[in-house]
Amino acid sequence: MEKENKLKILLGIIYLSIVAAFLLVFFNHFSFQDFSSYELLKNNRDSLNEIKNSNLFITISFFLLFCIVWCLLLGFASPIYLLGGFIFGKWIGTILVVLGLSFGATVLYLIGNYFFKNLIEKKFSSKYYKLTEKIHKNEFFYFVLYRAVGGIPFFLQNLLPILFRIKLKNYFIGSVVGLSPQLFAGTSLGAGFNKLIENNQSPPTLFDIILAPEVYLPILGIIILLILSFILREKFFN
Repeated sequence: MEKENKLKILLGIIYLSIVAAFLLVFFNHFSFQDFSSYELLKNNRDSLNEIKNSNLFITISFFLLFCIVWCLLLGFASPIYLLGGFIFGKWIGTILVVLGLSFGATVLYLIGNYFFKNLIEKKFSSKYYKLTEKIHKNEFFYFVLYRAVGGIPFFLQNLLPILFRIKLKNYFIGSVVGLSPQLFAGTSLGAGFNKLIENNQSPPTLFDIILAPEVYLPILGIIILLILSFILREKFFN
């Protein structure tokens, strides 16, 4: 038991070190200017399109791997679905983002179940015991709703099911089903920004951006999903 605990501590330190190194490399290579300069965004868009069109299979494989690693190391989804839509469009982008984040979340669930099970149960079991009871009644149905309604930071949302002891199959499929609506809306927004850049040689005004259907329709969809999530959360997880 003592050797097992030491191994868990060692592997946990290695995991945290990898996270810290990833963050250091990421922020050393990217600045706010990379995401705020219209000219840089347009040039990067053209470069990404060239890479994607030259070898679609490798690009898709790399993006899926990137989604999984991002989910494991940082655990939040918003930049990924915008990037997926920006590169691949709303339909293919949604499929890739949903699969990538679902795989990444499932691997994180396995890692958390091995390393942090006792800690998570100690910290959250008393707070979420009612949710645990509900999920035990109909595991797949309530887990899909749990994924769909959100309201919990994505990293924690991936680990909390350790309390519920969700079956691995239900965890993965439930993540795919439950995350799809919100990820589709977010990926559509990324695809909309791509279209906006394609249609404008010079930076569009804020008014132009708001009135573009490629932008305001996904935002409207996100707002509707937030309202539905609130209603479902009150009904099933009050």
